[in-house]
Amino acid sequence: MNATLTRLTALGRAELTLLGRNRNNLFIALLMPLLMIFVLRSSVTQTAEGVSGGVAGATLVGGTGLVLVLVVYMGLVSAYVSRREELVLKRLRTGEASDLEILGGAALPSAAIALAQCAVLTVGGVIVLDVPAPRRPDLLLLGLVAAVALLAGLAALTTVITRNVESAGLTTLPLFLVSSMGSGMFVPREALPDTLESVCALLPLSGVMEFVRAGWFGAGDTGALVTAALTTLAWGAITVFAVRRWFRWEPRR
Repeated sequence: MNATLTRLTALGRAELTLLGRNRNNLFIALLMPLLMIFVLRSSVTQTAEGVSGGVAGATLVGGTGLVLVLVVYMGLVSAYVSRREELVLKRLRTGEASDLEILGGAALPSAAIALAQCAVLTVGGVIVLDVPAPRRPDLLLLGLVAAVALLAGLAALTTVITRNVESAGLTTLPLFLVSSMGSGMFVPREALPDTLESVCALLPLSGVMEFVRAGWFGAGDTGALVTAALTTLAWGAITVFAVRRWFRWEPRR
């Protein structure tokens, strides 16, 4: 156990050093999510009427989702592809670290940055936007941790169709758009027609966003949370299977 923690820490520290040397990735990780939240606040003004928390609440929930997608998912796709093309992943596999430790260690900096930004959003929402403190912080934390784990897996899976770092912006766009519109980030799911809302509830990030929303405004329908948990677990299992089967540890020849 101690050896695993040591290896994860070393891999995470190395990835953080590389992240700090790349100004573009550093900008995306630190500033872009916060800038996007200002855009999000204006976009939800017309659709947040009548939903939990109003405009401010929709901004916080959507902002949390955006931070997770931009920092963890999109940031990690670029990181994994870059390390693969530079043969870093291939060299790491010759050492003592397991495959899970290699991928997990690379994900640690992005996960830490995303969770820190979510914490800042939470404090800022309470102080600046005058939103009540999260009613169920346990559900909020559970949603955030589950989102980080799922997005890290989806990032690893997306590298299968990402040939180089330059193409990462295109290959990550579908999940970003689908999640933004259908999982309750830009458009609250309550504002969608009933049939469309039911379909969107099955999207990869809809389950974790349901927990984030329940954490902020209190658990509503228990059945909805059970469905959200099952959806998240199902997507997690599918992602793990797909990554183990198709993830590439070295460049295509």
